Amino acid sequence: MTKDFFSVLKERRSFYGINKDVKVSDERIKEIVEFAVKYTPSAFNSQTARLVILTGESHNKLWDITTETLRELVGNGDFSGTQQKMESFKAGYGTVLFFEDEAIIKSLQEQFSTYAENFPVWSNQASGMHQLVVWAALESEGLGASLQHYNPLIDEEVKQAWNIPANWKLLAQMPFGNPTAQPGEKEFKPLEDRVKFYK
Repeated sequence: MTKDFFSVLKERRSFYGINKDVKVSDERIKEIVEFAVKYTPSAFNSQTARLVILTGESHNKLWDITTETLRELVGNGDFSGTQQKMESFKAGYGTVLFFEDEAIIKSLQEQFSTYAENFPVWSNQASGMHQLVVWAALESEGLGASLQHYNPLIDEEVKQAWNIPANWKLLAQMPFGNPTAQPGEKEFKPLEDRVKFYK
Protein backbone atom coordinates (compact mmCIF):
# COMPACT_ATOMS: atom_id res chain seq x y z
CA MET A 1 0.00 0.00 0.00
CA THR A 2 1.52 3.26 -1.13
CA LYS A 3 -0.72 5.64 0.86
CA ASP A 4 -1.38 5.96 4.57
CA PHE A 5 -4.72 4.74 5.93
CA PHE A 6 -6.30 8.17 6.41
CA SER A 7 -5.34 9.29 2.88
CA VAL A 8 -6.83 6.16 1.35
CA LEU A 9 -10.14 6.65 3.14
CA LYS A 10 -10.19 10.36 2.33
CA GLU A 11 -9.48 9.82 -1.37
CA ARG A 12 -11.87 6.88 -1.77
CA ARG A 13 -14.70 8.33 -3.81
CA SER A 14 -17.26 7.23 -6.38
CA PHE A 15 -15.46 7.30 -9.72
CA TYR A 16 -17.86 7.09 -12.66
CA GLY A 17 -15.30 7.99 -15.31
CA ILE A 18 -13.18 4.84 -15.66
CA ASN A 19 -11.59 2.86 -18.48
CA LYS A 20 -9.80 -0.43 -19.08
CA ASP A 21 -6.27 1.05 -19.16
CA VAL A 22 -5.30 -0.51 -15.82
CA LYS A 23 -1.67 -0.94 -14.77
CA VAL A 24 -2.50 -3.16 -11.79
CA SER A 25 -2.14 -6.89 -12.52
CA ASP A 26 -4.99 -9.37 -12.25
CA GLU A 27 -2.93 -11.18 -9.62
CA ARG A 28 -2.78 -8.03 -7.49
CA ILE A 29 -6.53 -7.43 -7.86
CA LYS A 30 -7.19 -11.03 -6.80
CA GLU A 31 -4.79 -10.59 -3.86
CA ILE A 32 -6.67 -7.47 -2.71
CA VAL A 33 -10.03 -9.23 -2.76
CA GLU A 34 -8.69 -12.36 -1.05
CA PHE A 35 -7.07 -10.21 1.65
CA ALA A 36 -10.37 -8.41 2.26
CA VAL A 37 -12.30 -11.67 2.50
CA LYS A 38 -9.77 -13.20 4.88
CA TYR A 39 -9.24 -10.30 7.29
CA THR A 40 -12.49 -8.30 7.34
CA PRO A 41 -14.43 -9.15 10.52
CA SER A 42 -17.86 -10.77 10.72
CA ALA A 43 -20.24 -11.46 13.60
CA PHE A 44 -19.52 -14.78 15.35
CA ASN A 45 -16.62 -15.11 12.88
CA SER A 46 -19.32 -16.40 10.51
CA GLN A 47 -17.30 -15.51 7.38
CA THR A 48 -20.45 -15.18 5.26
CA ALA A 49 -18.92 -12.94 2.58
CA ARG A 50 -18.62 -14.38 -0.91
CA LEU A 51 -16.95 -12.22 -3.57
CA VAL A 52 -16.70 -12.75 -7.32
CA ILE A 53 -14.26 -10.82 -9.53
CA LEU A 54 -15.28 -10.29 -13.16
CA THR A 55 -12.84 -8.93 -15.75
CA GLY A 56 -12.60 -9.07 -19.53
CA GLU A 57 -15.63 -10.54 -21.28
CA SER A 58 -17.22 -11.53 -17.97
CA HIS A 59 -17.20 -7.90 -16.84
CA ASN A 60 -18.69 -6.78 -20.16
CA LYS A 61 -21.34 -9.51 -19.95
CA LEU A 62 -22.44 -8.37 -16.49
CA TRP A 63 -23.18 -4.86 -17.72
CA ASP A 64 -24.86 -6.19 -20.87
CA ILE A 65 -27.14 -8.28 -18.63
CA THR A 66 -27.87 -5.25 -16.45
CA THR A 67 -28.49 -3.01 -19.44
CA GLU A 68 -30.97 -5.38 -21.05
CA THR A 69 -32.74 -6.04 -17.74
CA LEU A 70 -33.23 -2.32 -17.19
CA ARG A 71 -34.21 -1.72 -20.82
CA GLU A 72 -37.07 -4.20 -20.42
CA LEU A 73 -38.25 -2.38 -17.31
CA VAL A 74 -38.21 1.02 -19.02
CA GLY A 75 -40.04 -0.31 -22.08
CA ASN A 76 -40.77 2.53 -24.49
CA GLY A 77 -39.57 5.19 -22.05
CA ASP A 78 -36.42 7.29 -22.42
CA PHE A 79 -33.48 4.97 -21.79
CA SER A 80 -30.68 7.34 -22.81
CA GLY A 81 -29.59 8.33 -19.29
CA THR A 82 -29.54 4.73 -18.08
CA GLN A 83 -27.74 3.63 -21.25
CA GLN A 84 -25.02 6.20 -20.62
CA LYS A 85 -24.60 5.05 -17.03
CA MET A 86 -24.37 1.38 -18.08
CA GLU A 87 -21.76 2.24 -20.70
CA SER A 88 -19.69 4.09 -18.08
CA PHE A 89 -19.60 0.97 -15.89
CA LYS A 90 -18.85 -1.33 -18.82
CA ALA A 91 -16.00 1.00 -19.85
CA GLY A 92 -14.18 -0.06 -16.68
CA TYR A 93 -11.75 -2.93 -16.30
CA GLY A 94 -13.70 -5.17 -13.95
CA THR A 95 -16.43 -5.56 -11.35
CA VAL A 96 -16.41 -7.10 -7.89
CA LEU A 97 -19.71 -8.76 -6.94
CA PHE A 98 -20.52 -8.90 -3.23
CA PHE A 99 -22.63 -11.81 -2.00
CA GLU A 100 -23.58 -13.15 1.42
CA ASP A 101 -24.03 -16.89 2.08
CA GLU A 102 -27.58 -17.20 3.40
CA ALA A 103 -27.10 -20.87 4.33
CA ILE A 104 -24.61 -19.86 7.04
CA ILE A 105 -26.93 -17.11 8.26
CA LYS A 106 -29.83 -19.57 8.52
CA SER A 107 -27.65 -22.08 10.36
CA LEU A 108 -26.61 -19.44 12.90
CA GLN A 109 -30.23 -18.40 13.37
CA GLU A 110 -31.08 -22.00 14.23
CA GLN A 111 -28.10 -22.40 16.58
CA PHE A 112 -28.59 -19.08 18.39
CA SER A 113 -32.33 -18.43 18.27
CA THR A 114 -32.10 -15.56 20.76
CA TYR A 115 -30.22 -13.55 18.15
CA ALA A 116 -32.05 -14.93 15.10
CA GLU A 117 -33.36 -11.61 13.86
CA ASN A 118 -29.95 -9.99 14.21
CA PHE A 119 -27.96 -12.31 11.95
CA PRO A 120 -29.24 -10.83 8.65
CA VAL A 121 -28.44 -7.35 10.02
CA TRP A 122 -24.95 -8.42 11.07
CA SER A 123 -24.46 -10.05 7.67
CA ASN A 124 -25.27 -6.75 5.93
CA GLN A 125 -22.90 -4.92 8.26
CA ALA A 126 -20.10 -7.38 7.45
CA SER A 127 -20.77 -6.98 3.73
CA GLY A 128 -20.53 -3.22 4.10
CA MET A 129 -17.14 -3.61 5.76
CA HIS A 130 -15.95 -5.88 2.93
CA GLN A 131 -17.12 -3.32 0.40
CA LEU A 132 -15.19 -0.53 2.11
CA VAL A 133 -12.03 -2.62 2.48
CA VAL A 134 -12.02 -3.60 -1.20
CA TRP A 135 -12.93 -0.07 -2.31
CA ALA A 136 -10.18 1.51 -0.19
CA ALA A 137 -7.62 -1.08 -1.31
CA LEU A 138 -8.44 -0.45 -4.98
CA GLU A 139 -8.04 3.27 -4.29
CA SER A 140 -4.64 2.62 -2.72
CA GLU A 141 -3.56 1.06 -6.04
CA GLY A 142 -4.68 4.12 -8.00
CA LEU A 143 -7.91 2.55 -9.27
CA GLY A 144 -11.30 4.24 -9.32
CA ALA A 145 -14.49 2.44 -8.29
CA SER A 146 -18.12 3.00 -7.37
CA LEU A 147 -20.74 0.93 -5.58
CA GLN A 148 -23.90 -0.09 -7.43
CA HIS A 149 -27.04 -1.98 -6.45
CA TYR A 150 -28.88 -3.57 -9.37
CA ASN A 151 -29.87 -6.53 -7.26
CA PRO A 152 -32.34 -8.22 -7.09
CA LEU A 153 -33.19 -7.32 -10.71
CA ILE A 154 -30.16 -9.15 -12.12
CA ASP A 155 -29.76 -11.87 -9.49
CA GLU A 156 -31.05 -14.92 -11.33
CA GLU A 157 -29.29 -14.19 -14.60
CA VAL A 158 -26.02 -13.50 -12.77
CA LYS A 159 -26.31 -16.80 -10.89
CA GLN A 160 -26.91 -18.67 -14.12
CA ALA A 161 -24.13 -16.92 -16.03
CA TRP A 162 -21.40 -17.65 -13.47
CA ASN A 163 -22.74 -20.77 -11.75
CA ILE A 164 -23.32 -18.97 -8.45
CA PRO A 165 -24.75 -21.15 -5.63
CA ALA A 166 -28.44 -20.58 -4.94
CA ASN A 167 -27.76 -19.69 -1.29
CA TRP A 168 -25.50 -16.75 -2.20
CA LYS A 169 -27.41 -13.46 -2.03
CA LEU A 170 -26.16 -10.62 -4.24
CA LEU A 171 -25.87 -7.32 -2.35
CA ALA A 172 -23.73 -4.99 -4.47
CA GLN A 173 -21.64 -4.53 -7.58
CA MET A 174 -18.40 -2.54 -7.67
CA PRO A 175 -17.19 -1.59 -11.17
CA PHE A 176 -13.58 -0.41 -11.18
CA GLY A 177 -10.93 0.77 -13.60
CA ASN A 178 -8.43 3.45 -14.42
CA PRO A 179 -9.88 6.86 -13.40
CA THR A 180 -10.53 9.17 -16.34
CA ALA A 181 -12.42 11.90 -14.47
CA GLN A 182 -12.24 13.17 -10.92
CA PRO A 183 -15.36 13.20 -8.74
CA GLY A 184 -16.81 16.55 -7.74
CA GLU A 185 -16.39 18.25 -4.38
CA LYS A 186 -17.96 16.42 -1.46
CA GLU A 187 -19.93 18.31 1.16
CA PHE A 188 -19.63 17.33 4.82
CA LYS A 189 -22.16 17.97 7.55
CA PRO A 190 -20.71 19.48 10.76
CA LEU A 191 -18.86 16.87 12.80
CA GLU A 192 -20.17 18.32 16.06
CA ASP A 193 -23.64 17.16 14.96
CA ARG A 194 -22.35 13.66 14.17
CA VAL A 195 -19.79 12.83 16.85
CA LYS A 196 -20.11 13.07 20.64
CA PHE A 197 -17.10 12.68 22.90
CA TYR A 198 -17.24 12.22 26.68
CA LYS A 199 -14.79 11.40 29.46
